[in-house]
This record gives sequence, structure tokens and C-alpha cells, in this order.
Amino acid sequence: MKKAVLHTDKYFGSTDIDKRVYGSFAEHMGRLVYGGLYQPGHPTADENGFRQDVIDLVKEQGVTTVRYPGGNFVSAYRWEDTVGPRELRPVCTEPAWKSLESNQFGLNEFMTWCKKTNIEPMMAINLGTRGADAARGVLEYCNFNVGKYAEMRKSHGYADPHNVKMWCLGNEMDGVWQIGHRSADEYGSIAVQTGRLMKRLDPTLELIACGSAGVVVPTFCAWDATVMEHCYDTADYISVHTYFDNRNKNEQDSANFIAASNALDNQIKSVIATVDHVRAKLRKKTYVNLSVDEWNVVYRPHGKVPPQEWTFAPHEIEDVYNLEDALLVASLMMTMLRHADRVKIACQAQLVNVISPIMTSDNGVWRQTIYYPFADMSRYARGRVLPMAVECEKYEAGIYGDANYIDALLTETPEEETLALFVVNRELHDSTEITLDLRQYEGYKVVSHSVLNSEGLRDVNTEAEPNKVAPHAGNAKVEDGILTAVLENHSYNCIVLKKA
Repeated sequence: MKKAVLHTDKYFGSTDIDKRVYGSFAEHMGRLVYGGLYQPGHPTADENGFRQDVIDLVKEQGVTTVRYPGGNFVSAYRWEDTVGPRELRPVCTEPAWKSLESNQFGLNEFMTWCKKTNIEPMMAINLGTRGADAARGVLEYCNFNVGKYAEMRKSHGYADPHNVKMWCLGNEMDGVWQIGHRSADEYGSIAVQTGRLMKRLDPTLELIACGSAGVVVPTFCAWDATVMEHCYDTADYISVHTYFDNRNKNEQDSANFIAASNALDNQIKSVIATVDHVRAKLRKKTYVNLSVDEWNVVYRPHGKVPPQEWTFAPHEIEDVYNLEDALLVASLMMTMLRHADRVKIACQAQLVNVISPIMTSDNGVWRQTIYYPFADMSRYARGRVLPMAVECEKYEAGIYGDANYIDALLTETPEEETLALFVVNRELHDSTEITLDLRQYEGYKVVSHSVLNSEGLRDVNTEAEPNKVAPHAGNAKVEDGILTAVLENHSYNCIVLKKA
């Protein structure tokens, strides 16, 4: 058995958590909308056609905000096609994913779904094929009481504005795959023009500029620097996108893969350094923060099953996640929370059916393995992140460098007198005993210890076996102010403590 000692100090400093880090992402892609969020005639569908079984799991998962309508989809998006009487909405070719879009679920349906689910919407603007004028129109439609487009919304049956405050200025415009791909200067120019117009209309908006689509893009960080020089006074956030995949899936790759959060940590630090360099260069006082508005594990290559183009809601990128993926997702979330001083928004990609924690069929809905770490952290990590040092053995994780066998995060919700300790044991073969001195938190006792684990790292949940990988109780306890627990090999743990 390995041993690890965790250290914290409640007086050494902490960082408040923005609840919007528990966001998700809904793109018109595959079966996310049609067959996921929206399925008229389904036994659980409400009067709007929304699947209530999906809404129930989204609420349980604790999603706070959803980015919409893309993603690559937004770069050819015409919002006008998605509003008004359904029978008058056009069927469109959707060039990003080579599908057909019926527009039966549109802008107003999304806003209604958000209200029903108690989720804050985060809208994306098309800066691929359109620009500032279209952005003005959709902003007025969503947020204004007066004007041409506000009157249009009212005529469509929505008297009250939707009051959307978060807006993405395009999507991944540095990517050569993106419709309307631009250079950094070209994008910076159109983004600042669009952003200035939007904030002229409503100065309270929060705008997210496109950062690099990932570290694999050749212009990573150089792009971000140029964009920030254009947009520093207009953008409140810059986006960060990242995806991970264990392609070979042997044991050594598993050990390396579940340490891939090291790469996200480096990526976040690099983007922060870049935008802060621009801040110093331009002699600005304010800080631009980060929106990690696409992140997840993704299996590649992508593809439709069967491989048919120009069809409605094809089965596409419906990845089936295993225990190994859940361990990494837990560490990715902990990494973002450790940067809570600058990471204020995050959106897991995506919400339902498409690279998602929730899957549906015509007959039911079930939780994938990656559902559980997200739900735990959204529920319990709502206050502040406490400083933590971990003493444990390390291992060499290939391209991800040295990695601790124990990855841990401690949060506190002071008003509820609650602590939450999240721990991934990356040791694949051995249990690990952890200890944490909590004598500064006199009277705190363990109220729950849930363990996500299974016999094999490749174990998955399916419609036929939805609880193959599901939480069970652990053994954490506090005696004389010292928390101890023996963590199972390759496990994710959520330990909640409350003052008696």
C-alpha cells in the first residue's frame, strides 16, 4: 500500500469559485438537440417537446450555464431561420457537420429550455460568414424591449427579453477547418468591431474572444497575443479549448493518459502569461480572464454511424466513456478549479449524446462514467478553493511529465460549514492511504465518502447495464482532527465533511 500526506492551511489564502465553471455546451450536432434535448412525442416530452428525463439528469448533474448553438455550427448560423412559427422555418444544409437542420428547435426554444432547467444561457455569435450587423440583430432580439428585432420577438410570442449576458465572439476562428477561418489580425479586427457595437448597445454584457483552438494549432498563444492586442478593452474573457484521447489504450498509456491534466495546467498557465503580457505591454489595469468553454475526452477520428451526409440528426461522435476517462475528467476539473482566480467560465463539451455525460435512446436515458465527477464538484465545490500540498510518490507519465500518484483538491463552503475533498488515485495496482490534518476545522466529521471505481479501466455504462460503473461508499473518517482514508487503486473519491 502506498501512502500520501495532504496539507492545507485555512489562513494561507483561498480562491473563490465562480459557479459558471460548471457549464456545458449544446451544439446542433448529431443527436444532441434532436433526440436529446428535444423529442416531441417521447413519453417524457413536455408541451414544448423537451425530454423531461434529460432535464432531470441535467439538473442532477448541476450544470449552471450552457454555451449555444456552437461550436463549428455557429460559423454559418443564421439566427433568423430559427425563430417564428415552426411551419415557416426553413430546412437548411448545415455545412460544418454536413447535416440537415430542420430549425424546429431554435433560439427561443433554447431560452425556454434554459429557464425550465434553471440554466444561464451563453450565446455564440457567427463571425465566420457574418459580422457586427447580425450580432446587433440577435442581441436586440434577445435583450431589448424596443426596436425592430425586439418587436419581432414579441410577435413570436415572447414578450419579455431573454437577458443573455454572456456572448462568445465566434468560435475557433484560428482553425483552418472553421467556416470563415481568419488570421489573428483579421479576426481581431472583426471581433473588436462587433464587441464595441454590442457593448454600445448594452455595456453590461460579458464578451468572450476566441483564443487558440488548442495547443496543437501552430499559432497557439501567438494568436491569443495578437487577438488581445485588438480586443483587450472589449473582451472580458479569452476562450481555451482542449480535448484528450487515449488512442492506444494499453496499461502504460492509461497511466500516462490519466495524468493528462498536467497538459491542461500548462495550457492555462501559457494563456494567462500571454494575456498578462499584453496587459503589461498596453499598460492596462484590468485583467482578462479565461473561459475554458470546450473541454473533454474525445475519441478520434470523428464520424457518422452509418457514414451518411446530409441527413437529420445522425448518430455522430457518440463516444462511450469508461472508468479511465472519468478519472481524467475528475483531474481536469480539479485543474480548472485550482486556477479559479482566472478560470471563471468552463463548458464541458457536450451535454447530451455527443461526447457527453448523458446518453439517450427512444426508451431511456443513462449516466456515463464522466457524469459523476462533474456532478460531485458542481454540488460540493461551490465556495472557495483551499491551498493544498500533496506529499506522495511520483511517476513518469510520458509526454505529460512527472505526475503525482495522488491528485487532490480541497474546497470549503463557509456558510454551510462544509469541506469537500476530491481525490484521484492514479496508482493502477495498489491502494493508497491518505491523511489530512484538519485540526484547524474543529468538529468537522465525514458525512459521505463516495468512490467511483470498477474492476477494469475499460468498464463502461450502457443502456443495458447503466450502473456498471457507479459510486459506492468509501471508508474515510476523522479522528482527533486527522482525516484518513484508504483509496482503492484507479479510483475517484469525493469526501464531504461537515461541522457537527
